[in-house]
Amino acid sequence: MTTAVATDLTAGTWAIDPVHSSINFSVRHLVVSKVRGSFRTFSGAVVVAEDGTPSVTAEIAVDSVDTGNEQRDAHLKAADFFDVEQFPTATFASTAVRADGDDYVLDGDFTLHGVTKPVSLKLEFNGVNPGMGHGEVAGFEASVVLNRKDFGINIDMPLETGGAVVGDKVTITLEIEALKQA
Repeated sequence: MTTAVATDLTAGTWAIDPVHSSINFSVRHLVVSKVRGSFRTFSGAVVVAEDGTPSVTAEIAVDSVDTGNEQRDAHLKAADFFDVEQFPTATFASTAVRADGDDYVLDGDFTLHGVTKPVSLKLEFNGVNPGMGHGEVAGFEASVVLNRKDFGINIDMPLETGGAVVGDKVTITLEIEALKQA
């Protein structure tokens, strides 16, 4: 059975469905490998104006970080890294969406650790599906590489042989399913 997939979002609010979405990251560890993790608690929406212009907002509960290791997660939540007591959330607010071949670039302001910087995410729109009886759903994939030091996460743990225990570049990958609100 083939399901028709529309290519355009209709006007209105599309709420991020956290059950069918993920926010993942990876960062170099000991120069030779990567640590991967995710944020388990987040929310957001894509609001499409009548003229078709989209805007995106999102909020991440930073203390929901999960790397599969409780000791490492506790260290990430501490003042050395995220300092979740002082900075419990990260936020994103789009400023523009622009075409990039068959895909898009989503520009916006990202706030992490109390620091706001402009970022540009590579965005793939996967289309719209009628859903399974709860309304239309839209799918997106996005990614960005950030330098953690740009956001005031400056811990340095150099290795004797060169490099650092934790790399500066963090790749964030989002798999988003959004549900059209009635």
